[in-house]
Amino acid sequence: MQRYSSSNRKKDAAPLESAFKELLKAYRLEDKYQEKSLIHQWPELVGKTIASRTTSLFIKEKKLFVKVKSGPVKKELQMNKQKVLDLITEKYGEELIIDLVFY
Repeated sequence: MQRYSSSNRKKDAAPLESAFKELLKAYRLEDKYQEKSLIHQWPELVGKTIASRTTSLFIKEKKLFVKVKSGPVKKELQMNKQKVLDLITEKYGEELIIDLVFY
């Protein structure tokens, strides 16, 4: 039975995160991954109260469409649209989302 020691490992092994990013880049999936990440992270971006009143999220042509079931929350989001866009830009970069649509 042969045992492998850590000295047999590849010397220039990349950390998992950088390898994953390179894989996304190679298959041109970076934008889709970031879009899915944004949708998944929505409650952390806007808070539990707004997220609990959000019924649907999707991205089309760099626009984030947000369906809100509460009129007052929808109005509040519309008034703070730029703040939400700034939060998204800060976390994901300028080119992921260019506009928000609340319906």
